[in-house]
Amino acid sequence: MVEFHDDPKPIYVGQDVDGAWALVSRTCPACKRIILNLQNGDPNSAQWNQAGGQRIFAGFRPRSDRLVRPKGSNRSPVAVEVPKKFADDYVEGCLVLADSPKAAAALGRRCLQNLLREVAGAKPGNLADEIQAVIDSGKLPSDLNESIDAVRNIGNFAAHPMKSKQSGEILDVLPGEAEWTLDVLEDLFDFYFVRPAQRQKKRDALNQKLGEAGKPAMK
Repeated sequence: MVEFHDDPKPIYVGQDVDGAWALVSRTCPACKRIILNLQNGDPNSAQWNQAGGQRIFAGFRPRSDRLVRPKGSNRSPVAVEVPKKFADDYVEGCLVLADSPKAAAALGRRCLQNLLREVAGAKPGNLADEIQAVIDSGKLPSDLNESIDAVRNIGNFAAHPMKSKQSGEILDVLPGEAEWTLDVLEDLFDFYFVRPAQRQKKRDALNQKLGEAGKPAMK
């Protein structure tokens, strides 16, 4: 079910060199919790009204609108087929991405390393070598090989070996590095967990029909 929210008015917070700041408050009709968005925009785009002791923007056109409560992410939710131990790091990386790309990249690298070890069968070592081992195994399609290889290239592991040797360290990142690592994890989750689960579901449905028809199940 999709909940409907009426259109609240931005409440004036203050103004600085970055422009005018406003806070938008809503109450979710489902969970009854307050939802807060922080908006920034041109103060000249708004008119001021006084209502209930608060200064309210009328006609305010925000340049940015950020959800501050509850903490959220604009990335796709992790698939239910993904085991919790991998999903937790991925979700946390998505949640902190806007506030700290460094932390998001560290969580992404740690999740990737655990995935390559526990699912892809890479021998524990450093992340760069584990990526190469999985590529050399030939078990991934070429596009995923290129994607995981790009993690170490974009992260410049040669210049920043700590990213490979201690993948969970909070280190400087290049623009887009954290996002790319999370994108790669999404693709690997789909390959290792989502698509196999979908195939098994179809197979089970077909075997049920075969059984109902008195025919042997697929092997």
